[in-house]
Amino acid sequence: MRLYLFEHCSLCFRVRMIAALKHLHLQETVVLEDDSATMTKFVEKRVVPILVKDDGKPMLESMDIVHYIENLGERILTGPERSEIATWADRVPPKLSLLTWPRYSLLGLPEFATVAALDHYNVRKRKAIGDLAEHRLHTRQYINELMPDFEELDRLIESPRAVNGTLSVDDIRVLPLLRSAAVVKGLRFPTKVRDYFATMMTHIGYAPLPTA
Repeated sequence: MRLYLFEHCSLCFRVRMIAALKHLHLQETVVLEDDSATMTKFVEKRVVPILVKDDGKPMLESMDIVHYIENLGERILTGPERSEIATWADRVPPKLSLLTWPRYSLLGLPEFATVAALDHYNVRKRKAIGDLAEHRLHTRQYINELMPDFEELDRLIESPRAVNGTLSVDDIRVLPLLRSAAVVKGLRFPTKVRDYFATMMTHIGYAPLPTA
């Protein structure tokens, strides 16, 4: 199976995470940010992640792909889910994007390997949230607004090896968001969040993204 992705994409990392937990090798193709043709040839719209299964059929929607991979062989996400975690994971991304979107293009990631790809990203994100450099100037304000959310997560984490004590879909919700947040230089996770992030990233064999 082949996964088409952006390196910075938290939804793509959900798929990479479940594959790593299941010890399932996926062939990976990082798509250039401006390479809409590669995405649309599979699904007629610009979107990642895309999983092309062994039968050649493409799958969309990160959680659908996660559940598909989870159901190959013995299941590993057997722990309980908590509504508080799902609510947290839904609430944080809009706040987090003001910190992460202006930084991804500074990290030297493969989806930005050409000038055209980098420009394409910056234009898209400026249309979505405004001037990226201006947002970077407000880093401290945005971090301060996010910290109550991370402090809440700190109280919710039950183990460094699983947010609810046993691996569950909630881990797939949380860890990719922490990976994204960790690109922000100056953002410090509370103790249990930091330990969970470090332990889980080591467990699945991924290094954090660069910081900016």
